[in-house]
Amino acid sequence: MKLLSYSNLKTIFTCFIIIASIRIHAQENYDKNITKSTLLSTACPGLGQAYNKKYWKIPIIYTTLGSAIYYYTKNNSQYQHYKSEYTSLINSPNTINSSGHNASNLITLQDYYRDKRDLSAFFFILLYALNIVDACVDAHFMNYNVNDNLSLYLKPMNSIDNESISLCLKFNL
Repeated sequence: MKLLSYSNLKTIFTCFIIIASIRIHAQENYDKNITKSTLLSTACPGLGQAYNKKYWKIPIIYTTLGSAIYYYTKNNSQYQHYKSEYTSLINSPNTINSSGHNASNLITLQDYYRDKRDLSAFFFILLYALNIVDACVDAHFMNYNVNDNLSLYLKPMNSIDNESISLCLKFNL
């Protein structure tokens, strides 16, 4: 699969390392719930969402992961079928195969279903990672402070000479 070629994989890995190494904390109250939610979601998909009390996300996670597994097994069985057909055609060229395809068509079908199988596996890994990221981000937002002590708003200022807009930052201790 061309998606996971060496240069693309190197670029993706480099971007992941850069993003993972940035640690920006906007607020002081870092809680252990974030780590626990992330680890729970890593151990079992949906468990971090249950810990964050976002129960409506669990069926979505299991439906998407189940769909990726279903398509992986379906495409893998088709790939194995056409692979065995090709092997039997090559080993005994005088026999007629059950699918009615010639050798070049069987190779094309093998490649097609192998690529679809690999893409399904990639989607499974991606969805699993998104499950972990969702649990982590949701745990961050559960502790996020959104009261009136910190606010940022635009306020129009009218004067006789000109009209302007000011940016006000309100911070109460």
